[in-house]
Amino acid sequence: MLKLPAIFSDHMILQRRKPVVIWGESDAKKVTVTIQDARVVTYVQDGKWQLFLPPMEAGGPYVLTVKTDEEEEKVYEDVMYGEIWLAGGQSNMELELQNSKNGAVAVTEAHNELLRFYYTPKVSYLCDELYEQEEKSCWELCCPENVGRWSAVGYYFARKLAAQLDVPVGIIGCNWGGTSASCWMSREALENDKVISSYVEEYDAIVAEQDFDAYCKEREEYIVYQAEFDKNCKHYYETTPNPTWEGALEVCGENKYPGPMGPRSEYRPAGLYETMIQRIAPYTLAGFLYYQGEEDDKKPRSYYNLLTRLIRQWREDWHDDKLPFMIVQLPMFSNVGEENLTNWPLIREAQHRVYRTVKNTGLAVVLDKGEYSNIHPVDKQPVGERLALQAMYHAYGLDNEVRAFGPFYQSCYTLQSYIWLIFNHARDGIICTGENPLGFEVAGQDKIFYPADSVQIQGNKVRLFSANVKEPVYARYNWRNYAEVNMFGKNGLPMAPFRTSMNDE
Repeated sequence: MLKLPAIFSDHMILQRRKPVVIWGESDAKKVTVTIQDARVVTYVQDGKWQLFLPPMEAGGPYVLTVKTDEEEEKVYEDVMYGEIWLAGGQSNMELELQNSKNGAVAVTEAHNELLRFYYTPKVSYLCDELYEQEEKSCWELCCPENVGRWSAVGYYFARKLAAQLDVPVGIIGCNWGGTSASCWMSREALENDKVISSYVEEYDAIVAEQDFDAYCKEREEYIVYQAEFDKNCKHYYETTPNPTWEGALEVCGENKYPGPMGPRSEYRPAGLYETMIQRIAPYTLAGFLYYQGEEDDKKPRSYYNLLTRLIRQWREDWHDDKLPFMIVQLPMFSNVGEENLTNWPLIREAQHRVYRTVKNTGLAVVLDKGEYSNIHPVDKQPVGERLALQAMYHAYGLDNEVRAFGPFYQSCYTLQSYIWLIFNHARDGIICTGENPLGFEVAGQDKIFYPADSVQIQGNKVRLFSANVKEPVYARYNWRNYAEVNMFGKNGLPMAPFRTSMNDE
């Protein structure tokens, strides 16, 4: 019996310029892997084996052969060397190219021999279905027949990266809509941090007295019900002028999402870490792309710990504490009719703080690409391309900050009744695309914020004044779940949201 993880298939891309790990199971004593001029032999221990191929430059196609001393053999054809990135997160990373803005055109035009995609099978618990789905999974070529189902963000990232590096680029899709970051890390990691251990504690409290058979029955009923609800809801939004969530509920009935919590739920802590992340780790990568945070807005003040621990977890699982991790900062969002809260700004701030404090991370600011009353904004091309800018700057060192960043708040000072803000990545200046700059607020020692009455831009500085604040101490920008965005760098990238005193409530 010779077996390799499902992610090894024809058309796969292997990471260039790194030792590439190949692993699997066997009843034999010895396994030999060959590709091009490389031949590596290892011994099987307790039914498992692992070896490393020597680094190779981008190129191909090659044939990779795995053979045991008992003459069992697996042959993988059309294998390329290039760059591999894992695209993780929730629904905005999951959103398919065919459903994105101009998606139909993009799919029709998608003939690119440099791009390939592997979608990690989405099954929420270990069962026969997971193994069946893995048997069907494979690396896909970039053609109209396949690409419509790819992550739109992942596709646009890969397309831009391949064009700039002129090497094959592979994306491993590993995402699931509606998931907390707690779904994507181990139970141990959550338990060992008191700030985020509540995710496990709350789950344990739910399942402690749960009747498993009754739970499974309720879950099956929910799956059938919610599939019909989602279909009707999709039809409502596609056919109704000015649709609203309240209108959708009137037409479609109760939304029972996310269904009953329990040991088969895709939303349980550590669940998808077990059924998805651990099924593909440690496939050799260039780095991670991560678009998530929406589901954790109920606990925004713990998100810094959550995201930091997830990054550490994934790097540990890939045995590389320096693997680049590129983060999408949440865009603007609020639903029609709901209070415009400030929990998303706390998530954005946590993402920015991770970028500032965790090495080898990047931050793609997409504040301007949100949509009012649509948590799944469809314009994904700029998101993928801004991630590519971050990767080119942080991971490859082939781009500069002038292209990769919009204005980032650096520091401030007060002078009489004015507060001056100084920005990084703005040496070419800051521009307002509207009649007046929007989103700036000022507060005194009492921390009561008022909109700035006057906003003046001077190079990489912005001067704020509010008649309601005689002695300004604090300032903030776009500190709302949703607001209009009209402040940009000269490169067209938006100013990142901020408050001048981070984590000062």
